[in-house]
Amino acid sequence: MCTTRPTGGCWAEGGSLNPPEDKPGRSSLAELQQRLGYRFCDEACLEQALTHRSRANEDGDPMQGNERLEFLGDAVLDLVVSELLMEKHAQVSEGTLSRARAGVVNTQALATYARKLGLDQAVRLGRGEERSGGRRKSSILANVFEGVLGAIYLDGGLEPARIFVERECGEALAASGQPAADPKTQLQERMQASGQPVPGYRTTAAHGPDHAKEFHVEVSIGERVLGRGQGHSKREAEQQAARRALASLDA
Repeated sequence: MCTTRPTGGCWAEGGSLNPPEDKPGRSSLAELQQRLGYRFCDEACLEQALTHRSRANEDGDPMQGNERLEFLGDAVLDLVVSELLMEKHAQVSEGTLSRARAGVVNTQALATYARKLGLDQAVRLGRGEERSGGRRKSSILANVFEGVLGAIYLDGGLEPARIFVERECGEALAASGQPAADPKTQLQERMQASGQPVPGYRTTAAHGPDHAKEFHVEVSIGERVLGRGQGHSKREAEQQAARRALASLDA
């Protein structure tokens, strides 16, 4: 089990600008550390951060899963992002800072950071979770990202963790003062980032008089329905369908 205390760690140039080309699960620890921009003194910390509870249970040692490191990484992430946002927005209220932080550290955002780093390929899953498409699940990828951050903090301390967060979350931090993209835009960007086609919207029903019509819409990729919504305009129904699709993908 990873029990290293912060020691200063060992740096390696890198970051998420060069995504991996390895097949899922085959990324070596050395290549992954290059992408992380951090070389571990205790590689057991990184191995544990990559181990989903389904794999740890199969291996017969649930404590070797990444949940404890995820717990630590979540706290470190909140601290570092809060500090960076306070530096960036010196004159805004606590409420504005809270909303900005939520935009940087939500499940969808964390999963995006994880994919850029190739953590979807590196995560160690149990056979059942592998078969059910665990490498595509945003909840699992977000947890792995937090686990890796917790491992960096435990291995090297707060400074390398802060540098890691500032680099990997930099675009989101830069956009934190801008209005959040609407659900349709978020869903399209999400699909494109994962190499999937742009989703399509179809009106399935329209009820009521012209002045109070209600539209029912579904959003799909091919035959796969991602979400359904309704509203008093097609746009409103499409936005709700996209919002529900995003919630379903994050489940």
